[in-house]
Amino acid sequence: MRERDVLWAPCADPGLEHLHVQIGSGGLAADGIVIRQRSGALPFRLQYQIQCDEATRLQSAQVRIESPEERRVDLRADGSGNWTDGAGMAIPGLAGCIDLDIAATPFTNTLPIRRLGLKPGESAEIDVVYVTIPDLDVRRLRQRYSCLRSEAGHSVYLYQNCISGFSAELPVDEDGLVLDYPGQWRRHTGEARS
Repeated sequence: MRERDVLWAPCADPGLEHLHVQIGSGGLAADGIVIRQRSGALPFRLQYQIQCDEATRLQSAQVRIESPEERRVDLRADGSGNWTDGAGMAIPGLAGCIDLDIAATPFTNTLPIRRLGLKPGESAEIDVVYVTIPDLDVRRLRQRYSCLRSEAGHSVYLYQNCISGFSAELPVDEDGLVLDYPGQWRRHTGEARS
């Protein structure tokens, strides 16, 4: 099991994200906290815990936000596209989604990047479970990932939101963790590994 601690800072607004991630043969476990204030809005604190299987298919996610009142979303998935809430109730509108995208963190781009395992020139269009911030609205969103290039320890992916048309080139490290999310997040270089 490899453990990593990563820090990202927003490019424009005040804030910081700390991610502790464990990656091993049994899967991936992530624990993150985001503290941020977007222009004209109240500051918020977001905490998330994500568990994935060995193929980086989401098994569970807990997302909690304080802004200023607390809200929480608990999701479970079976890796085959079936989702339930924290009480075990099926969420049929998310059927077929495998990945999760939490709007406030660059980490969740790692999930489809690792799971898809695209080679340079390959792309995939997928539906993801998208969690908005600060209201924690959960909905389906169509995205496309394309591997632009890959070399030892470093790859570049094109991320595209198929609904809004937003796109960004995302350089990632050997674990699929974003190095720079242009105009959004930049990773701090003083990372600890174990």
